[in-house]
Amino acid sequence: MNNKMGYLLKTVRYLCRCSPGPRLPAPTSGRVVQSGRHRDCLENVNCRKLFLNTFPSPRGSPLRFLSQKADVFGAGDEVQQEKSREAAVSEQAPQSSLELEKLEGDVQSFRVKAVLGQNEQFFNRLHKCACPSDVLDLASESAVSIKQFTNCLTTMWKLVRNMSEDQRRYEKRLIFEHPAFVRLCQQLLRDSRRMTRGDLVFSLHAVVNLGVPQNTLLVQTLLRVCQEKLNQLDNRCMSVLATTLAGMDEDKNVSALQAGLQLLVEQRLPSIRDIFILQNLMKCVGKDAPVFLKKKLEMAVLREIDHVTYPNAHRVFLGLVAMKYCSIPILNACSKKIQENIHDAPFWQLILILEACHSLQYHNVKLFSTVADYVNSVVCLLDKRQIILFLSAFESLGFQPSELMGVLAEKVTEDSEFLDLKSLLIVLRVYSRLNYIPRGQHHLFYETLHSCLNKYLPQISNTELLKAVYSLCILGYLPHHALDQLLKKDNFEELVSGDLYKEKRETMLHSVRTCMELDSPSFMKPAFVPTESFCSLVSVNLRKAREALLELLGDENMFRQNVQLPYEYHIDFEIWMDSDRKKVLQVTAADSHAEISVQRLAFLFVPPSAFCLGTTHPQGKLAMKKRHLSKLGYHVILVLNKKFQELTNEGAVEFLKAKIYPENISPFSEVNLYDNN
Repeated sequence: MNNKMGYLLKTVRYLCRCSPGPRLPAPTSGRVVQSGRHRDCLENVNCRKLFLNTFPSPRGSPLRFLSQKADVFGAGDEVQQEKSREAAVSEQAPQSSLELEKLEGDVQSFRVKAVLGQNEQFFNRLHKCACPSDVLDLASESAVSIKQFTNCLTTMWKLVRNMSEDQRRYEKRLIFEHPAFVRLCQQLLRDSRRMTRGDLVFSLHAVVNLGVPQNTLLVQTLLRVCQEKLNQLDNRCMSVLATTLAGMDEDKNVSALQAGLQLLVEQRLPSIRDIFILQNLMKCVGKDAPVFLKKKLEMAVLREIDHVTYPNAHRVFLGLVAMKYCSIPILNACSKKIQENIHDAPFWQLILILEACHSLQYHNVKLFSTVADYVNSVVCLLDKRQIILFLSAFESLGFQPSELMGVLAEKVTEDSEFLDLKSLLIVLRVYSRLNYIPRGQHHLFYETLHSCLNKYLPQISNTELLKAVYSLCILGYLPHHALDQLLKKDNFEELVSGDLYKEKRETMLHSVRTCMELDSPSFMKPAFVPTESFCSLVSVNLRKAREALLELLGDENMFRQNVQLPYEYHIDFEIWMDSDRKKVLQVTAADSHAEISVQRLAFLFVPPSAFCLGTTHPQGKLAMKKRHLSKLGYHVILVLNKKFQELTNEGAVEFLKAKIYPENISPFSEVNLYDNN
């Protein structure tokens, strides 16, 4: 107890030197009775005020506490005074111990309250900062603790995150030029191993997103400390760390941390019930994770799928993209949530969702239709370039939003000045692939696009020119001025020169030349088309169709299969009929002659990808082939092979019978065959 009292007195004297104040007045006469002096003092004097204002100066008399209840004796009362002194000594020890503990507690409480007050003042000022420079100015003035430094970094990142791209670049430059930012980073480097787990991961997240280079000592040190404290991270910290690593380049420390985090995720997955944490872990796991871990994450998300909100649904889409894992149950549930909350979805999130569907090869016609209808309902609020971005996203999915495409066609026809070269190439690609022809004004629409293309001819590259011309040719429009420039000797030789895309460009050039011949107004339907049949080379997917035709027509000479036509066109089956399409004629090698009364049927068994998603509307290449075969004298019949293969043998025969003899009514109609439900 004596040691404790001595320590307290030293503390009090130190505080006296630091905060000098007025002295306590000395008693004028008599002695102060020691009994109960601290108790009486604490009852009647505010201890905080006493520490601040009533300590004597260092050179003053010893510290004394004056009790208001103490008796002051005269010189003649020695006996009574001695008795009182003995009583005081007998009570002093236990009472002094208790009172000193209370006094020490009050000192500590005062210090804690002072620190809390400073923190509260600091964070109030931090909350009012409007830009990162304000945060750095505050940090240079007031920040003293690791928690304050960490909050300065995270606040700067939150402010920067909500800025436009140009403003973000400007503010980041100001941050790196500010002298306080260097000192703040140095402080983080010194204190990295003394940080709490939350401060550690949030500091790393903020530093990386503010643009501090990954190869700096600060970032690498924080990564190493995260490795050391990995097992101490709770689920929230693990989620923040996963988000940070997902945006970093691979290096030794990042790879080691990702590997450790994968093991930690696998260990803790059964206990994680937070969908927000799960979606961040999906991003961190990445495409290279083992399949069993992806399946575990899938099951963990499905356990919490009923608690998914719209923001969660959007992030889960992105998480699955990061893993390159198409989970149909998760995507269906998230799609339903997105459809229910479509009116709350920002423009850029809908674009990301459509791009995620393309990456995952996830085709949900109901989701795409809902998005297209919503965008069409608010099209007056969108910029024309935003409409183009939506159409580009739909085109990558093979989905035709016809109403939205009609709206943009009208806007382009009215005023095409907004179309720069990049936008023009996107519009040409979208409308040609999805085979959209505006009703009643298609020629004017094509003329407008052609005029825009002519404007950019002096600056367009040969590859871009080929793409633009190819798109217009698929739509059946020949841009003569652009064709003349494309087929110049120098430009043509550059296009057919050898590189990775040579074969693709040669295919496009062949299609352009074919269109120049067959789509020309001067082209006349030939009386005779040279053909070649390869009966022995029948695809496995066409065996069912061949057997159905044999059963229906009774003889192999009644049809030809695997027929090669001019212009490198190919048809699966060819049937000859009379002009009324009531009788099938025998087809042999000797019959390769022109007969006006003969009508030729061309059957094309095509995959679903050849049609716009969810419809029987052919996409651009198939539409061009059908148009050209018609120019060559064929009546083209398109059959969705996947659905045809699902028919029974009897159903397949009935379906082909309805196609060959149009007067026949069959339950296996085209509507039933193409019904996607």
